[in-house]
Amino acid sequence: MQTKFESKLDHIRLHYKMWMEDSSGTGILGDGKWKMLKLIEEKGSMKAACDELGYTYRRTWGNLKKIEDFFGFPLLEKHRGGAEGGSTQLSPEGKRLVAAFDRFHADMDMVIQKGFFTFIQTLRS
Repeated sequence: MQTKFESKLDHIRLHYKMWMEDSSGTGILGDGKWKMLKLIEEKGSMKAACDELGYTYRRTWGNLKKIEDFFGFPLLEKHRGGAEGGSTQLSPEGKRLVAAFDRFHADMDMVIQKGFFTFIQTLRS
């Protein structure tokens, strides 16, 4: 038996964002900052990462500074350039934070996908 929902269920797409806040409700780390940190590590440049994601350098710098202030240590290692220009990489703690969020996100993605499947199945029955 088809439900009234059936004709639209194959057209529903799930989108979600995850973030973590401190006890006062200030965002610490979420999908956007996580993607930025990963891209900084990949590109070796905060400017290149900002350009690719369409973020402003100033806002990104401020957001990453807030994370560093919260945890109390730097997430980035900046190396001034010379003939070849400078570079920015994640500190060991920055790499650990990104790896932990990678794992957390993968775990939560599975839970959320299972919940979404259950949602769709419930509307089908």
